[in-house]
Amino acid sequence: MVGITGGSGSGKTYFLHQLLKGFSADEVCLISQDNYYRPREEQQIDHNGIHNFDLPEAIDYLQFIKDIEALHCGETIYRQEYTFNNPDIVPKSLEFRPLPIIVIEGLFVLYFPDIVEHLDLKVFIEAKPHIKIKRRIMRDNIERGYDLDDVLYRYEHHVMPTYSKFIEPCKEEADFIIPNNQGNMDTALGVLHTFLKEKLKK
Repeated sequence: MVGITGGSGSGKTYFLHQLLKGFSADEVCLISQDNYYRPREEQQIDHNGIHNFDLPEAIDYLQFIKDIEALHCGETIYRQEYTFNNPDIVPKSLEFRPLPIIVIEGLFVLYFPDIVEHLDLKVFIEAKPHIKIKRRIMRDNIERGYDLDDVLYRYEHHVMPTYSKFIEPCKEEADFIIPNNQGNMDTALGVLHTFLKEKLKK
C-alpha cells in the first residue's frame, strides 16, 4: 500500500497519472481522498460565511479508513464519484479492487494515523507556493468552475493555513520527498516505478 500526499497544487494528480501509465489495470488500484468529502451542508463555515473544504474534518474519515481496511482484506469497494458540487458533471460509479498495489492519495493521507499504519511506502510531493497557487487557479477555474476571487480567497484563508498546520508537518513521516517545481519528475518516477515493479515480482 502506497500513500501519496502533498499540498494543494503540488502536482499529485500529474505524478499519479505518469506513474500509473507504467502499470496495467490489473496491477494497481488508485483510491483518492477526493471521493470522501462530506456533503456541502456538513462542511465548516469560516468567519465570512464561506464553506471550508480544506480541513481534515471535511473528509468522511471513518468511511475512508473503513474502505482502505476492506481493500487490505481483499474486498472490492464501490463508491459514487464526488464532483466538487459542479452541477455540470454527472457522478460516476467507482469500483476499487484489491489489486497487488493499492495507491492511496490525498491531502490528509499522512495526517490520519489509522491510514499511515497501513502504508508500506509514503510519498510526499512538494512545490513552491507561487507554483501551487498557479496550478490551483487553473484547476479550480477550468475543472470546477470557481471564479478567480473565490479561488484566491480560499487559497489565502483555507488552503495555506491548512498546509502549514496539517500537511507540511507530515513530511517527517514520508519515505520519499519529491520536489515538483518544474514539472519534470522523471527521475523520481523512474525510481518509484522500478521499486514497485520489483515488488510485483515477489
